Amino acid sequence: MNVITCGKRILNGIIALIGCLVAVIFTIILIRGFDARRMPDLKIWHTTRLTPEFNARDMKPGFTFEDYLRQEERLFENLTVLVDQRIAREDQHILNRYFTGSVCHPDRQEKNWNRTFELSPKHPKGGVLLLHGLSDSPYSMKALAHIFYRQGYYVLVPRLPGHGTIPGMLMRVTWKDWVAATDLAVQHVRSVTGPDLPFFLGGYSNGGLIAVYYTLSSVNDESMIKPKRLFLFSPAIGITRFAAFSGWHRALSFIPYFEKIAWESIGPEYDPFKYNSFPKIAGHQLYQMIQLTQKMIDQSKKDGKLERLPPVQTFSSVVDSTVLTPSLVTHLYNRLAPNGHELVLFDVNRFSALEPFIKDRHEAFLNSQKGASSLPYAWTLITNQTSDTLRVVAETHNTGSDAITLEPLNLEWPRGVYSLSHVAIPFSPEDPLYGNREDLKKKGLFVLGMVEPRGEKGVLEVPADQLMRLRYNPFFTYMERRIMESM
Repeated sequence: MNVITCGKRILNGIIALIGCLVAVIFTIILIRGFDARRMPDLKIWHTTRLTPEFNARDMKPGFTFEDYLRQEERLFENLTVLVDQRIAREDQHILNRYFTGSVCHPDRQEKNWNRTFELSPKHPKGGVLLLHGLSDSPYSMKALAHIFYRQGYYVLVPRLPGHGTIPGMLMRVTWKDWVAATDLAVQHVRSVTGPDLPFFLGGYSNGGLIAVYYTLSSVNDESMIKPKRLFLFSPAIGITRFAAFSGWHRALSFIPYFEKIAWESIGPEYDPFKYNSFPKIAGHQLYQMIQLTQKMIDQSKKDGKLERLPPVQTFSSVVDSTVLTPSLVTHLYNRLAPNGHELVLFDVNRFSALEPFIKDRHEAFLNSQKGASSLPYAWTLITNQTSDTLRVVAETHNTGSDAITLEPLNLEWPRGVYSLSHVAIPFSPEDPLYGNREDLKKKGLFVLGMVEPRGEKGVLEVPADQLMRLRYNPFFTYMERRIMESM
């Protein structure tokens, strides 16, 4: 056998192997396509395209934040005409946020917090920009915004493109649109406060990721406005690797018969300020931005520019089913140079009676964190004082030292709560929608944080674990105090 013949056989073998791999992948996608057809039917809020939604192409010379708000106003006018006023009869019930007669319609709440809002003191001490998470709305930043406002700061919370209207709009935006909106919002904050007052940047979940991306960009571009400090809440620095495949649905979803495969979840929309349905392409945009941000961190570390990063203060739950808390440490915090950075982690409830019921998958991460020495940041664990009490302490590990300080807190785990959740971090127990508001529930008001359905398993369209998820942070007052101390 000569070399040419041998080479042809190897090439043919590789081609055959690739063909088999493609066939297997397509078969898997096809199976998923047929499986997706069993999902609930798509509604008008999944399929309608609203205009005019902001995108990065709108960022032309002369385009201002006032233009952004005018677009937003027209967008919500079209939402009313094209969705709210066209709801099918079978969808006109009290728990559909798009039915104007519903108790959860956004306009029937205290305020329609789906829209951009700002808090303006008479004489601002500085400016703060807060960015909400993926599938959320500006409402998720409401309690945090008021912390800064009470301290005398001008606060802007923009509605990021694709959010606050209908879940179908998340199929029509990219991460570049979110970044462009952030750039525009930063410029607006500076125009309100002037160049001499401090500027703080914060974000929750995907908003936290955008905040990190923006700050890294400002470290590498002197023309950008650099924040004095970063405040992050459950930031999406890392998510499951399976998100890398979230764009594969496009091999089938363009066919009407398989259109549901484009959706990770299709659920009833009963939350006035957050989507329950989630398109896969939105997850793919998040994954792309995470990959890019991690590369920026690595490159900035290599170039010695990561030392220029302003102080970062982060609050996150040890257990989080949406983002990977360990990635926050490995991909960001462990790469930092000492500069007043702090990480606050909320532990699971370690009351002894709960121990047999709680999985230990988070223990390796915590043990690794506790075993590390001389870290370039301080970190604090909010955990039970002892295993026989619900009262908690703040266990702080100081920067560059193995010293530990314990601070008893006048706080405790609420009865029946075994951990925080990703969606709980930025919300106060006093929140009228997501909080621990038994008083409002007794008055017959709609309080999602107090929903406790009972019945047989497998009956509800909404996953039971979604309804069980804690929606408020019982340690919000501690977080508030730490934010104020760091300003």
